[in-house]
Amino acid sequence: MTPLTTPAGPATDVRTDPGSPGYGGIVEPADVVDHLLGVRPGDRLDQIRAARPEARANAQKAYEALFHPVDDSQISVAERLAVATFVVGLHGSEDLRDYYATRLAAVGGGSGYVVVGAVDEEVARARGNGPYGIYREPGLAPESRPGPSFEAAAEAVLGGRLSAALEHAQLLVLRPREATPEALDRLLTKGWSTTGIVTLSQLVAFLAFQVRVVHGLRQLAAAGSEGAR
Repeated sequence: MTPLTTPAGPATDVRTDPGSPGYGGIVEPADVVDHLLGVRPGDRLDQIRAARPEARANAQKAYEALFHPVDDSQISVAERLAVATFVVGLHGSEDLRDYYATRLAAVGGGSGYVVVGAVDEEVARARGNGPYGIYREPGLAPESRPGPSFEAAAEAVLGGRLSAALEHAQLLVLRPREATPEALDRLLTKGWSTTGIVTLSQLVAFLAFQVRVVHGLRQLAAAGSEGAR
């Protein structure tokens, strides 16, 4: 079983355009959110999204920047997809988990499904009903809510670098109050650069946004269906 590593080839080798064959021949949708929700031209969700054209376009641009990077020298596409599969799993989004896991399996070659399985097992171990955390500010201390920490157990499959990224992602999702300089130092000791850490944090933030957009639009669609009855 081969740990995921940063690819050695030129960064431009991994860039694909939406609507064209992407990861392992998987065709990337022109709009990921529309794809996940099954939006059709002119339907209720299409009309809702069309009312905010910049928000719609920027959500897709953010996805493309993070998952089809021009430069992946600091965090590989495989690492991005593994972190994505883990984070949306923590959020309990099954359709997004399937979306990213399919692509992770595709880029992982013969070990792709093994990596997906390992990430799923880490999700099961890391999931919780957060957010947890201890406030350092005395005035907020009564609002502290202690919760379990997470230490990845599948380092033999995922490698030390990716395991550290999953641990940090769990921290940002479920225990953000405990995000300290020491937590960043742990990433540095596992081979992460400051640029890679910034991208990792942006990735976790974007995925939280994407999960909420998909969930919110799905609720609007359901409410519309109920109202039409």
